Amino acid sequence: MLEIVLAVVFFGCAAFFGIELSRAACARVSPLEDAPPLGHPPVAALVAAGAFLGALLVVRGMQPIELGTSAFLVLVLVACWSSDSLRGIVPDVFTLLPLGILLAVAGARRDWLVFASALIAVTPFAVAAWTTHGRGMGWGDVKLAALAGAALGAPVAILAILVACIAAVVGSRLGRTKAGPIAFAPYLAAAFGAAIPLGMLR
Repeated sequence: MLEIVLAVVFFGCAAFFGIELSRAACARVSPLEDAPPLGHPPVAALVAAGAFLGALLVVRGMQPIELGTSAFLVLVLVACWSSDSLRGIVPDVFTLLPLGILLAVAGARRDWLVFASALIAVTPFAVAAWTTHGRGMGWGDVKLAALAGAALGAPVAILAILVACIAAVVGSRLGRTKAGPIAFAPYLAAAFGAAIPLGMLR
């Protein structure tokens, strides 16, 4: 029981720090002209989701190293969600830095599957961003997809991406009255976060 309580606190704090880091990173950033409608991240919901995920991973018997990796991923995903909500961007520090760490560790272990998974997950996003010049799909979302592929593995990441795309379409049609760009990172971050228990099993 103590392990579950500690995980709830640890993962909840990870989510909260992700929000605060995002606010600090975006404080002096001006939204782009073609940014989606801006808002505020749902702090209580994100912290609660992080806490619930921590408890779930402990119940599923995750090891300390896996729990630490998952908590770090929660922090990063929440930071991406928050940044896209606040400014319509996904800062490189929340995608490229953790991606670089994962690839460096994988390279040291000669785990080339991590590189392949990142490439597989990022390819359709990169094609969409390149063909639309970053308007139909932002490059921040591309980097987030690469991170998910490296962290979760290609099969789980692709499944999460499909869920995120469906949720974005449904959410856009239900919650908006006019056409225009949407903040896609929150959908991706939510799907990737929900897929962490599956990704940690690979």
